[in-house]
Amino acid sequence: MKIRKGDKVRILKGKDRGRESTVEKVLPKEKKIIVSGLNVYKKAVRPTQQNQKGGIVEITRPLPVENVMLICPKCQKPTRVGYRIQKDKKVRICRRCQNTL
Repeated sequence: MKIRKGDKVRILKGKDRGRESTVEKVLPKEKKIIVSGLNVYKKAVRPTQQNQKGGIVEITRPLPVENVMLICPKCQKPTRVGYRIQKDKKVRICRRCQNTL
């Protein structure tokens, strides 16, 4: 996956379209990511031993990777990710400004 934990991304589709935030968690097998503060839904939860009160809880749902775009830290624009070999290491680059990510 080209997007990693800690990357700043912009949402392209869905109810949070156009908003920006950072990636909290990456789920590579499902090709989804969890973005902090976005794609939050409410769920009714029954009282249990751990949660004595129950009630309505806010849950952050994962987003498909196809629905987000990485924001370059240098040019501050949404960009596609490319790769380049530098000193026997594969590094990610911004396709707009060619800066390493």
